[in-house]
Amino acid sequence: MAVVVALALFASGCATGGTGARDEGPAHADVAGGKAVSSSAAPSPVPDRTEAVRLVKADPAVSGEVKRELTPCVSDDYPIDVSYGELTDAPADDIVVNILSCGDGVGVASYVYREQHGSYRNVFKSEEPPVYAEIDRGYLVVTKQVYAEDDALSNPSSEDVTSYEWSSDRFVRRYSTRTDYGSLGDGESAAPDG
Repeated sequence: MAVVVALALFASGCATGGTGARDEGPAHADVAGGKAVSSSAAPSPVPDRTEAVRLVKADPAVSGEVKRELTPCVSDDYPIDVSYGELTDAPADDIVVNILSCGDGVGVASYVYREQHGSYRNVFKSEEPPVYAEIDRGYLVVTKQVYAEDDALSNPSSEDVTSYEWSSDRFVRRYSTRTDYGSLGDGESAAPDG
C-alpha cells in the first residue's frame, strides 16, 4: 500500500501542467556554462558572497538599520542571495544582492552594484521589505509583496512586480504588474504557495 501511495504522490508531483525549462525559451548566445560572458578582454574580478557582504557593509547608501541586521544566521553564513549578470553594460558582471531575514527568509533589502573604474558602486537600492530583486533577460525585476493591516506574513494581499532597464546612468521603470490575491472568506488571502 505504501508503494502505491508513493507512486501516486510522485505522479501528481510530475503532473504540474508546465513544460519545465522550455517555458523560458532558448538560452541566449551570450551565456556559456550558466555564466554570462563579458565583452571585456580583462574584466575586474567579481566579488564572491563574502566580499558582497563587505561591499554592502562599506556602502554609504545602505541604511544603518540594514547594516546592523546584516549578521550571520549560523556560524559565518550571512542571510544574503547574490546574483551576477549583465544589467548595465559595465565591463564586468553587475551584482544583485538581496538581504534576507534569518528566521523566515523574507527580503529585507535589495541592491545592485555596477563596476566602474575598478570598483563597484551602488546604482539601485530598495529597503522597503518584503522585497526581492533578480536579473531576468537583461532586466532588473523587483518583487514586493503588499500586506493589508491584518494580513499574516504568509498571506499577502497582493504582489507588485516591476521591471527596470538600464538607461545610460540609471535604472528606468519599464513594466509593472500587480496581482491581487483576493480573500478566502475567513480573513486569509489566496496567495499561492511559495
